[in-house]
Amino acid sequence: MGDAPDTRIRLMGFIERHGLWNPQDAARAREVQAQIECDGIELVRFSFPDLHGILRGKALTPAAIPSALRDGVSITSSLLLKDSSHRTAVPIFSAGAGLGNTWLQGAGDVVMVPDPHSYRVLPWAPGQAIMLCDLYYVDGTEVPYATRHLGRRVTRAIEKSGRQLICGLEVEFHLFRLENLPLGIDDGGQPGSPPEVSLLHQGYNYLTDQRFDALGPILDILRRDIIALGLPLTSVEIEFGPSQCEFVFKASPAMQAADDMVLFRTAVKQISRRHGYHATFMCRPAMANAMSSGWHLHQSLCDGEGRNLFASGAEPGLSALGESYVAGLLAHAADITAFAAPTINAYKRFRTNSLAPDRIAWGRDNRGAMLRVIDRMSPAATRVENRVGEPAANPYLYIFSQALAGLDGIDGGLTLPPAVDCPYAVDAERLPRSLDTAIGRMEQSDFARSAFGQDFIDFYALIRRFELERYEASVTDWEHREYFDMF
Repeated sequence: MGDAPDTRIRLMGFIERHGLWNPQDAARAREVQAQIECDGIELVRFSFPDLHGILRGKALTPAAIPSALRDGVSITSSLLLKDSSHRTAVPIFSAGAGLGNTWLQGAGDVVMVPDPHSYRVLPWAPGQAIMLCDLYYVDGTEVPYATRHLGRRVTRAIEKSGRQLICGLEVEFHLFRLENLPLGIDDGGQPGSPPEVSLLHQGYNYLTDQRFDALGPILDILRRDIIALGLPLTSVEIEFGPSQCEFVFKASPAMQAADDMVLFRTAVKQISRRHGYHATFMCRPAMANAMSSGWHLHQSLCDGEGRNLFASGAEPGLSALGESYVAGLLAHAADITAFAAPTINAYKRFRTNSLAPDRIAWGRDNRGAMLRVIDRMSPAATRVENRVGEPAANPYLYIFSQALAGLDGIDGGLTLPPAVDCPYAVDAERLPRSLDTAIGRMEQSDFARSAFGQDFIDFYALIRRFELERYEASVTDWEHREYFDMF
């Protein structure tokens, strides 16, 4: 009698079954598994960027890594539905979670699938590493509210045209000494009590060496750990306001830049807290003499050979393609402001003569204009800098909404209007004055609904309006001072 046939069936894991990795991804995953052991890693943070660009996820021990690299990691779907206070903005225990989406009702699971190319050791957390993840429903389809998918889709579309979007990041933020972290019984909540802090310098000594040295102890720590994390940091600068600084990064492909921004914010906040400091990417803190922080996004397109397509040639100037891209940014600026400035606080920044824009215009090397075109130096460095963003923006939404607007300008052959010399006096459309106005403009935009999809625009508006309703129901210190004694 011959040998019995082998009836064992090889069970495919979630990732392989749904074809979520290509062969290069799978090969890199095997390398990562070996690297985790080589690096002496004790915990790996599997993290995804939520709607706000905040990382959420689970920390796994090495014993759980093989399973995670085969089947992903399940996580509660309600994490996609949180506003900035971490409150769930929809009735998840009703039919379709109030969104007509049966996958999300009851706070059921979605699956975090790690990007094996994103593995990094965390310099500030001994024995720990991180992997960025993408979200999928349990049937293997993409979760449409997971913004990292948006970046991948737009990147693929750009690459099909033989181009690549390149982005450089200039990120301003405030850095304080942590005096007290309120942890009393009454300090918990959604949100809890903010920390009590003090200044590290008085400010208004922009780019002075003295102020830079005053922040040296914490800036040195941040610089070393940011570079050790693998982020392409090029400069560390003292900004205009008290306790304000700026980190600038080398231009890189757009998807990498978005991932880098998420990791940068996470790293700065965690490193600072471990050393007794508080870092905030809030646009305008409620402190005397505070200056608003911006996130200036530099953009250009290159071809398959790495040539800058915004350069007109050997001589300085913007190419016809570059002009149409900039025209697209102008045409759709108000429609996508809610992605660049997604918080209520951000609109305190759009003020006349403040080095932040207040209307939709462009200028050549003019820091008062919303779009600053830099085309007078090396042709290879020709680019457009959008100064509308706040550092709290979701990087995937900010960067790739810009890409979609610019590409629409190219596809439509839009003509660039003349540059402005006086950006705060020109007769041009004003930027939205509030988040409410920006959301309304986005909801009414045919471009936004076409580019991002009806469901995503409605979902994004719903989450932001939930925050607005809470804000409008609260009584501010300003109101109390203004009316409590007078009336």
